[in-house]
Order: sequence, then structure tokens, then C-alpha cells
Amino acid sequence: MADTFAYTSAAVLASRIRRGDLSPVDVVDACLERIDARNEDINAFVTVLGDDARERAEEAEAAVRRGEELGPLHGVPIAVKDLFDFKAGVRNTMGSVPFAEFVPEESATYVRRLEEAGAIVLGKTNTPEMGHKGTTDNRLFGPTSTPFDLDRNAGGSSGGSAAAVADGLVPIAQGSDGGGSVRIPAAWSGVYGFKATYGRVAQAIRPDAFLSHTPTIHAGPLTRTVEDAALMLDVMTGPDPRDPLSVPEEPHDFQGAVRRGIEGLEVAYSPDFDIFPVDDRVRAVVDDAVTAFETAGATVDEVSLGLTHDQLELADLWIREIGMLYHSAVEGFKDEGLDLLGDHRDDLTPEFADLLEETRDQSVIDYKRDEHLRTEVYDAVQDVFTVEGYDLLVTPTLAVPPVENDDGGTGQTVGPSEINGEPVDPLIGWCLTYPINFTGHPAASIPAGFTDGLPVGMQLVGDRFDDETVFAASGAFERVRPWHDAYPPR
Repeated sequence: MADTFAYTSAAVLASRIRRGDLSPVDVVDACLERIDARNEDINAFVTVLGDDARERAEEAEAAVRRGEELGPLHGVPIAVKDLFDFKAGVRNTMGSVPFAEFVPEESATYVRRLEEAGAIVLGKTNTPEMGHKGTTDNRLFGPTSTPFDLDRNAGGSSGGSAAAVADGLVPIAQGSDGGGSVRIPAAWSGVYGFKATYGRVAQAIRPDAFLSHTPTIHAGPLTRTVEDAALMLDVMTGPDPRDPLSVPEEPHDFQGAVRRGIEGLEVAYSPDFDIFPVDDRVRAVVDDAVTAFETAGATVDEVSLGLTHDQLELADLWIREIGMLYHSAVEGFKDEGLDLLGDHRDDLTPEFADLLEETRDQSVIDYKRDEHLRTEVYDAVQDVFTVEGYDLLVTPTLAVPPVENDDGGTGQTVGPSEINGEPVDPLIGWCLTYPINFTGHPAASIPAGFTDGLPVGMQLVGDRFDDETVFAASGAFERVRPWHDAYPPR
């Protein structure tokens, strides 16, 4: 039975469960069987909640029989990232040896909302230590592989979630995105990933409620269909009084937007943000994929964003800003009696420890100076919409195809250090995603095609709070260039 529902969408599963012609117990059992058969190869799940999931599935089935009001994800299995995406009472390691047995007492806001909508959490998925890079590997569990080539990485930092969806272990999964961590693994695992406008998905992080602003950190869906992402986001969005950076709910119809046409839509295409070296193979795939918008009735123009700083400077900015975030977290851990650098330096992934040490002497003045550069990036992206009048900005998601996993056992799989003869930062410099975390715009990665049998992603960026246009363009692309038959047979 393990393959019965392997590639059935969450929307279809939820509909059939509500009608009573499909048992959530059967669906959960099928997913757990597939996890048992496949997870050893791809290393997506690090914690599996088999008994708890079956119990919740039985409760879900009973609710259907009783004719109760059912949530939009009633009985649908889901995976949750093993980072700051807590589920109360479940081990949450953050991919870090010092946190190998940490168990949170409270669920993250969006995890709670997904469960309240009826989703059944099957387990937690792999991530690099503290989510610090665009690949998924750590000392605790090792690397996560893309199902398209088990020797290559799924991307990060939500790599476990993306790989689980791509390999049919679950229909949908939750990820988080502080530099592209939903969109990067979506690209390398051949799935769809969406990052909403900053503030739409409340987070309520403690002890630092303002932590997610540096750079903007988002929670979002990883799915095989655009419709499923819209369904998930409808559930996840909304303010939380404990999150001072969450925004009031606005009327929206994400699922309706997916079905909307894009005739007359004006698309700006930047193959490299003017500054990123991009592998010729990736460029060729995305150059071809962007023409699908023209097929759907949109116009496409190649544009220049006019950035005055190079990609190495922007990567350094991201590392400094994410370093500020980590140091806020590290200070919080110290308050709980855990000194990561003082007592656990040798337990950390080497490049994560290096990042902490290299950024710990930053001052508030340094941080505010960096915000000037971040403002330049924001203006360059926002001008595409408010000055140039475009409805959508399209770029490659990543500059390279999936990289090979490191087999050294110390969690050191990273991206390339050079592309087309130009040096790039191996943690993040090959990702065209992190500039959009500086700005907070809505963005998605959509499967664009393949090179040498490996998936390539295309990034779609919308104006702030115009998440619906990103969904509309994604849905139109999916209809013109469907990818659902591309997943490797297992």
C-alpha cells in the first residue's frame, strides 16, 4: 500500500477524506510505509511520529463518521522542519549535537494552525545546523539527498522537507526561509516552494520576538502542486498578538489566484540580478522556461536592476545579518545554561562555528550601516514594480545544479566556491534567493526543467502583499509546463 497515495495531492486527499471515501488511517499508514522504505536512501526524516500519527488518524476518521465540521487539511499527512518550527512535546534538534535531546513545550504558531486545520504531523525533517546554509547536512544526521540523484544534496535549509515531498513520503511539508531555505531545496528537489510577504505568517519567537527581522525569516509550504501551497498558506497566514512583526489579515484568495489567467501580465526577467555568475546550463533552462509566461498571455522583458554592489558584498552582508540573528539566539541559550562556543565548539559544524566567531564582534553601528546596503537592494527590487510598472520579477532560483554530498561525516556539504571562474561564497553566494530576504517580498521557486537529469528552479517575485500574483503566475506556468510526471519512479 506504500505507493498508493505517494504522489496524490493534499487537496485531492483532503477532498476524498471529507467525502468519506478515503480513510485518513490508510493514508497515514501508506506514508509511514513509504518513509520506512525510502527514508534510509534520502535521509529526509530525522524523527518519525508513527504511533502518534496513527492515533490522530483514527481520531480524524472518527470525526468524519460523526459528521463534525472538518478543517481544510483534515486527515492530510504533513512533515515539519526540525529547526525553530517546534511541535510541543516532540524532540527538536535544529540539526545540532548540543540540542540532540531538546524537547519544546510549545508549538510554533504556524505548526499549531496546520494541526488545527486537521493536518497530521508524521515527523520532523532534516536541516543544517541552525539552518545556517543552503545545503542540508549536519554532524547529527548527515546529508539529505535529492531524490533525482542520491549522491547529490537536496538543498537547504529545508532540505528534509523538500526531499520528503519530492519522493512521495508526504504530500506537503512545512519549511522556513531566511535566505532561500524554502526556495533553494524546492529548486534542487524539483518541488514548489513559497515564501509569503514578510509578516503574513506569524512566528512569535521567544525570547527575542524581533529575531525574524534580520534578515526577514519566513515559514512557508513545500508541495508538489501550486494548489497545495495555496491551501497550506491559507491556513498558515494571519497575525499573532505575540508577534510584533506580523501584519493584519487582508482579504485574499490564494487558491482562487492559482486558477486565474495571466493575460496582460507584465513580467520582468533578470537572468542574474546583474551581479551573479550563473552556470550556463541553468541559464539555458530558465531562459527557455520564462517563455511559458508568454504562452500563457503575459509579456516578458529582460531588465536590469541597477545594483551597485557585487554579489560577494551582498553575500557578506547576509552572513553578517544572519550572524546577528544567531548571536541573539546564542545569548538566549546562555541564559538557559548552554554556552555553544564556550563549551560545545567541537560539537558544532565547522563552518557554523566559524560563522559565529567571525560575526560576534559586530556592533550596533555596524548593523545599522549594513541596513543602508540592504535598503539599496530593497529599492532595486521595489522599483521593478513601482517605477518600472512590472507585475512580476523572474530569475533563476539558484546559479548551479545540485552539488555532491560531502561524505566526511562532519556536516560540511556546501555549495560551490567558484562559478564561471568567479569566486562565490559557498554557504549562500550561489543562491539568487537571499536578496529577497533582505526585502521581504513574496517569492516562489517553481520547477523550470532539467539539466543532466537534475532539477532546475525558477524564482518568481511579486510586489509586497501581492502574493496572489505570484500564485497566479505559478498556476499559469504549471498548466503550460506541468512537471508532475517528472518525479523519479521508486
